[in-house]
Amino acid sequence: MVTEQVNRSKAELSYDWIWERINDGTFVPGYRLVLGQIARELDVSAVPVREAIRMLEAEGLVTFVRNVGAQVALIKEAEYLHTMQTLAVVEGVATSLSIPFITAVDIARARTVNAEMIACLEHFDPPRFTQLNLEFHSVLFEHCPNPHILNLVHRGWNRMKVLRDSTFSFIPGRARESVNEHEALLRLIESGSDDVEIELAARAHRTATLDAFLAHQIHTKGPPA
Repeated sequence: MVTEQVNRSKAELSYDWIWERINDGTFVPGYRLVLGQIARELDVSAVPVREAIRMLEAEGLVTFVRNVGAQVALIKEAEYLHTMQTLAVVEGVATSLSIPFITAVDIARARTVNAEMIACLEHFDPPRFTQLNLEFHSVLFEHCPNPHILNLVHRGWNRMKVLRDSTFSFIPGRARESVNEHEALLRLIESGSDDVEIELAARAHRTATLDAFLAHQIHTKGPPA
């Protein structure tokens, strides 16, 4: 009975430790939870860690993937799909409507953020990269004069936070493509390209991330039956 109580306490400790790191973004979607590594970190055996992971699995925060093991649950595919599709449309429009108000200072700021994102690629930090990604796009859409559209953009990004999105964590190759597309988008704005062309480019940038996510899901799970 005493042993059970001790094991239960260690399992709860392990649960709290893992849960906090999932919640704060340290363990991003797709992050592999290695029992032995976590056990060593907490100075416990693998038994309470395994129990903690089962508890997290029951809550939908952890999944078991064939030939991979336990990992932080990926985003729910349907919810991610709908959110990204909506965000692609409204953010594209917001970016287009912002064009007359974007200054050279704004462009320079966006390039500085994009340079930080490129620097992140060397020692890849998905949560930081995702945060910088929002900072970059905020420079381009926050000037939108239509408050209703801007509100929809904010709601879309906030929804992504709830989904614990960091697509780049399990599709790191998409990160390199993303920063290249950022620079291309800035060049379109600088060159005075048509608003519609810029809107479509911003939309395509967002849907490219969605396409990468869906391709990854198919690769992981296999094609639908």
